[in-house]
Amino acid sequence: MTSSFDPIGMLLTLLDHKVRFVLIGGYAAALRGSPMLTGDLDICYSRETENLSRLCDALIELRARLRGVDEEVPFQLDRKTLLAGDSFTFVTDKGSLDCLATPSGTFGFDDLNAGASDEGIGVATVRVASLDDLARMKRASRRPKDMVALEWIRGLQGETEGTREA
Repeated sequence: MTSSFDPIGMLLTLLDHKVRFVLIGGYAAALRGSPMLTGDLDICYSRETENLSRLCDALIELRARLRGVDEEVPFQLDRKTLLAGDSFTFVTDKGSLDCLATPSGTFGFDDLNAGASDEGIGVATVRVASLDDLARMKRASRRPKDMVALEWIRGLQGETEGTREA
């Protein structure tokens, strides 16, 4: 596996397989105007049966394997496995890809898709989480790096410290 980061390549593979997802995380924030750099791609995927099969096909094409796990550990990448779990962190031929069914602070795909918008990335269009939803996920995670990212998101929303509860 290569360690190069090709987010457009990952997104195009997901789109080629007609995976239903909303782009979340740092790359989504960057598309919304955040200057923070990210080294992985995060998506919230629909857990519909057909979508799980399409996601598996895309992950197989990307040669995904679990990140942070010894290669000897058996992992069956199929619809049943995705259905049994919620969040998966992968390394692929195009970089790190995190697939979350229910990101922190959300109720999953339908919740995020309701506020998402279609955004152009090169030759394709992807669903991207709204700034409000990105802020909600960052607040819920409470990780230090997410608290820093939250400040950038607040700035993009035009908020001041006292106008919205953190």
